[in-house]
Amino acid sequence: MAQKKQPGIGLLTCLSLVTATMVGTGVYTSLGFQLVDLHSGFSILVLWSLGGLIALCGALSYAELAVAIPRSGGEYTYLSEIYHPAVGFMAAFISVIAGFAAPIALSAIAFGSYLQAAFPIFPAKAASILAVVLISMGHLRSLRLSELVQNGMTGLKFLLIALFLAIGFRNAALHPASLSIFLPTAYSLPELLSPPAGIALIFVLYAYSGWNAASYLAGEVRDRQRTVGRSLVIGTVIVTLLYVSLNAIFLTAAPANELRGVLNVGSVAATRLLGPIGGRIMSGMIGLGLLASISAMIWAGPRVTQCVGEDYRVFAELGRLSKDGIPVRATLAQLFLVLILISTGSFESILLYAQVPLLLCLVLGVAGVCVLRKRAASLEHQTDPTGFRCPMFPLPPLLFIFCTLGALLYSALKQPGITLAGLATMILPLLVHPWIASRGKD
Repeated sequence: MAQKKQPGIGLLTCLSLVTATMVGTGVYTSLGFQLVDLHSGFSILVLWSLGGLIALCGALSYAELAVAIPRSGGEYTYLSEIYHPAVGFMAAFISVIAGFAAPIALSAIAFGSYLQAAFPIFPAKAASILAVVLISMGHLRSLRLSELVQNGMTGLKFLLIALFLAIGFRNAALHPASLSIFLPTAYSLPELLSPPAGIALIFVLYAYSGWNAASYLAGEVRDRQRTVGRSLVIGTVIVTLLYVSLNAIFLTAAPANELRGVLNVGSVAATRLLGPIGGRIMSGMIGLGLLASISAMIWAGPRVTQCVGEDYRVFAELGRLSKDGIPVRATLAQLFLVLILISTGSFESILLYAQVPLLLCLVLGVAGVCVLRKRAASLEHQTDPTGFRCPMFPLPPLLFIFCTLGALLYSALKQPGITLAGLATMILPLLVHPWIASRGKD
């Protein structure tokens, strides 16, 4: 007799969630900002490769955390159990506002801008609002529908990227001289060691953010002891290859002076490769591809709010699930916040400083693997011995922590005000947590 399929999210959907969350606004906007201070194509590709290595080290560490603490919620769950509930509450506060709502709003506005570039009759802001409303409503229907929508849009997104890569590689083959931009020069190493490279790495790490997406839904995953970790690692490797390839194509498709300081580098490169009409078509396709990122974040974000609602009576309403196991109120609360950000545009200042608290929370999460390893007896009791263990430990977590803190240090030296604002964002929830906890904790 055939064994009944275990309910929950499978490996394919987890991979879809991780890759769709990562491949979004960052890769289509970061290069223009990086070229303002960096002039070597070699340096830029090294930074994108380094960003992938850092993300992979984080994914390997989180894969072990997902085995040790197999519950949805991401950093909120991990930091609460490893350190203290106040630290977890801080992570949830940061994730809800700066980790999900603001990036969803940014991706939605980028979608509207790309769509309007392709079809000027569509108002950009209206398209942005309609996209997040329709996708949010779709995820409120059922978990199965969420899986189908997410897998379908992610498949379309990567078909479009494959088309863009094929066109770009063909152009590079026809114009091999353009590849000379990637040769190291006398100033490549000094450039990589300069403070602007640290700022550029911050942009890269923002583009890679989302490698931990599957950890937010760990409690809803089939065979979570293995599936979550595998999706994090495989997804990060796939995205690293795509990012390095896409940026190489951007750099060979158009002169640096046309890309420098430009937000929609994808449109500029596509116009160079395919002409004005082809550029408009490709811009529309990139905009449609951004819908998968919006969908992934809309799906994963409410799981953090849901976990907070389950743990704190003050937010109990946000923790309630529908009969199909969907956090309806948390999803609607997120939608409300995203619509405010899209309508006012105020989310841009949040995104500017959000990387500081977001990256520090990830550092605390990755360091948690080291903490759990020290609690050997407790870890062995909680973890399936056949589950994932971070290879070459402690090298991956230490490399992630060292590189991330180094990038933040460079950022602090160049933009101390923004760094202080980010640190203040971390302190606020720590200050209010005692009052919230006093109101009752389930």
